[in-house]
Amino acid sequence: MTDLLKKIDCPADLRRLSENQLPKLADELRNYIVEQVAKTGGHLSSNLGTVELTVALHYVFNTPNDRVVWDVGHQTYPHKILTGRRDAMPGLRQYGGISGFPKRSESEYDAFGTAHSSTSISAALGMAVASRNLGVNRKHIAVIGDGSMTAGMAFEALNNAGVTPDIDLLVILNDNDMSISPPVGALNKYLAKLLSGRMLNNVKEVGKGILGVAPPLYELAHRLEEHVKGMMSPATLFEEFGFNYYGPIDGHDLDALVPTLQNLRAMKGPIFLHVITKKGAGYKLAEQDPVLYHGPGKFDPSIGIQKSTTPKPPTYTQIFGKWLCDMAQSDRKLVGITPAMREGSGMVEFERRFPSRYFDVGIAEQHAVTFAAGLACEGMKPVVAIYSTFLQRAYDQLIHDVALQNLDVTFALDRAGLVGADGATHAGNYDIAYLRCIPNMVIAAPSNEDECRKLLTTAYHYPGCASVRYPRGVGPGVVADESLDTLEIGKAIVRYSPDESEHKLVILSFGSMCEASLEAGRTLGATVVDMRWVKPIDAELLQRFAEQRYSFVTVEEGCIMGGAGSAVTEHLHAQGFNNAVLQLGLPDEFIDHGDPVLLLKNLGLDAQGIETSIKQHYCELFDRHTNVVRHVAGRAANT
Repeated sequence: MTDLLKKIDCPADLRRLSENQLPKLADELRNYIVEQVAKTGGHLSSNLGTVELTVALHYVFNTPNDRVVWDVGHQTYPHKILTGRRDAMPGLRQYGGISGFPKRSESEYDAFGTAHSSTSISAALGMAVASRNLGVNRKHIAVIGDGSMTAGMAFEALNNAGVTPDIDLLVILNDNDMSISPPVGALNKYLAKLLSGRMLNNVKEVGKGILGVAPPLYELAHRLEEHVKGMMSPATLFEEFGFNYYGPIDGHDLDALVPTLQNLRAMKGPIFLHVITKKGAGYKLAEQDPVLYHGPGKFDPSIGIQKSTTPKPPTYTQIFGKWLCDMAQSDRKLVGITPAMREGSGMVEFERRFPSRYFDVGIAEQHAVTFAAGLACEGMKPVVAIYSTFLQRAYDQLIHDVALQNLDVTFALDRAGLVGADGATHAGNYDIAYLRCIPNMVIAAPSNEDECRKLLTTAYHYPGCASVRYPRGVGPGVVADESLDTLEIGKAIVRYSPDESEHKLVILSFGSMCEASLEAGRTLGATVVDMRWVKPIDAELLQRFAEQRYSFVTVEEGCIMGGAGSAVTEHLHAQGFNNAVLQLGLPDEFIDHGDPVLLLKNLGLDAQGIETSIKQHYCELFDRHTNVVRHVAGRAANT
């Protein structure tokens, strides 16, 4: 850590610096981010792009009294470092360490918790209205990226803000990908500073006062002003929403940022500032490939990310990507849809091979689902590749536009269950609960790579709405058959059955929990079933075990409340059975970031934890005195 940065423990320290010291601080901050992310992994490109903007915001505005709301939040490492968490960065995204996203419980400088996109303007507007109504004098700044502006929610907020009187709201568009306006240069910088200056604003206010008694003249003057601004600076949609638009300016030029923000601070909103930044700025490797350095693991910053020469088993995402291409080759009606997650959902190769059937709709999950519904209406076969946590944002569309009409849409739900370092905001803990209550929906939960491919094919051929949920990362290492074979819908498979046992106990495993359940089952001498399907549930299998007076254990990497275990208990009760059921899964709480293996262990969802929970709950089945369970020789069963 270098001279200036080590002296900054809070933004008040930052504001004691002179303006000519800020570029040096920005350089030190950028180097520190590269150094720390290289050790922990995390988002890099986006954070390097916001260094100067973050410095300028905390330098000009009186944070935390002034509220800065970050959209998405994966660009907030500079913010965290400057707001008292510099020395906590070695624990970034690690178990027990600080979050990779803004978190209200973590710092008073985190005005709003976020990790999903397009929420910042709505939240900042709410804060601005609250301050107005309570008579509190403070500034409210929403920082939103150009990608997040593709979401309808951002425009809903702009539409509302533009007609809300007497608010103090500054929206900063961090444009780091596409060029809405001509390239940034000295002239644009000068015009931005001019248009945000007090002289123009004072002239406008004086003119408004003079001409206010003559509305036609004022309207004419307003139109002339817009015409002049249109010639001098980019024509904007945002002024039609009721915002005063300024920009674009170079987001890496502190000599432009600081005076512009100082000018805007003296104005009332709603105000819109357009800032141009570059992802990966200051680290050449990230500048050259910002996608590769978007969310890297650990790496050596001196040489950058190196491709491993050691063969790795395919991830579930890669299994899906290969299946999607194979199925598209087999069926020309297949259309692949992603809400801005081409790489994350494994669709790079699909786009290359089938460009006319590939649709990235941007960060617009609601549109993605209804777009798929429209395609299905006309006989196409849409596959929506979407993270479990992001599908939550399109729940109404899922119900109203797809399921209600029983349209043939397949949902490939990546990142189901715990996701590790991204924590609670990105965890796919709820998809089973929120999907299985929807009529017409079928839900598959594969336990390994081969099952994943087969269940994707089965769901695709199902003539209605179907979903397949699979976790992040790799599976148990089962080689996936490259055929396009299907499995019977609603039929489970017994994976382990003891030759003989004094325990009438069956473990019903759903999806990713199968391997841990098998290990526990072999130790306990319990039958283990890979359920494969959450909906429809295998009623015949449940009845068979229930009639034989088996006790049940359900295990799932999803929330217990309303989950797969609940489906089992509901079915048994509906059929008049009163067999005991132990439900194991994720508790009724938000689970913070950390290594998924460690998290599952702490939650009792590894093999030992499952075994312990079963022994405690069904202690009467085992030796009460020694608590020793006989290891019963078993056989694998395929039916």
